[in-house]
Amino acid sequence: MSNNEEYAIIVEDVHKTFSVYLDKANTIKEKLLFLFSRNRKEKREVLKGINLKIKKGESVALIGVNGGGKSTLLKLMTKIIYPNKGKITINGKLTSLLELGAGFHPDFSGRENIYFNASIFGLTKKEIDDRLEDIIEFSELKDYIDNPVRTYSSGMFMRLAFSVAINVNADILLIDEILSVGDQHFQDKCYRKMKELTQQGKTMVFVTHSLQSVSDLCNRAVWLHEGKIQLDGNSQEVIQKYVEATK
Repeated sequence: MSNNEEYAIIVEDVHKTFSVYLDKANTIKEKLLFLFSRNRKEKREVLKGINLKIKKGESVALIGVNGGGKSTLLKLMTKIIYPNKGKITINGKLTSLLELGAGFHPDFSGRENIYFNASIFGLTKKEIDDRLEDIIEFSELKDYIDNPVRTYSSGMFMRLAFSVAINVNADILLIDEILSVGDQHFQDKCYRKMKELTQQGKTMVFVTHSLQSVSDLCNRAVWLHEGKIQLDGNSQEVIQKYVEATK
């Protein structure tokens, strides 16, 4: 195995900048008055030269206060957005849970959305057929699976999204904060499943504000602060330093 083949994710000198418009015209009159001046904008660098290597089978938490760049880094890993500078290499099939219900059509039933969502992850109809009952059973939505998902609560959305994501047989699972939605019973069930997946050698990157979840699920934590890696190491040690710094 070459040096890079042991890694699921390689992030090399990644920078990400967003343009923020300063003038916002709300009325027609304002739009006419500020026609030539309203496009003033400033660039905000959200990630400032991130270097990170995640080995296959590792369970890694991204922690830090809001605005540190955690979710942006996760979106770059999924290729929802792209870096202004630098490179991200993914070795393996990837699935993600970044935004609640992303990829779901509100007028489709839960069952139809399973087919729709799983096909986005690359499964064939036969593969989805074979896994359908497992997905429905895990979601605990059997009584609601043929209702339009626009009638679902946020917790039901999360159940369905998580159930699809863990059944597409991906090598890498990216999860952003959404597991804070829903009841404690299902959260505990999700955590048990995530532990099981890591024991099977799956790679997991997890963004959360729950330090207890980091401690329970992850052997490594990366603390992001103002777009840079503040600390990267054993999850217990990183949590301790983070807590001390944010008191």
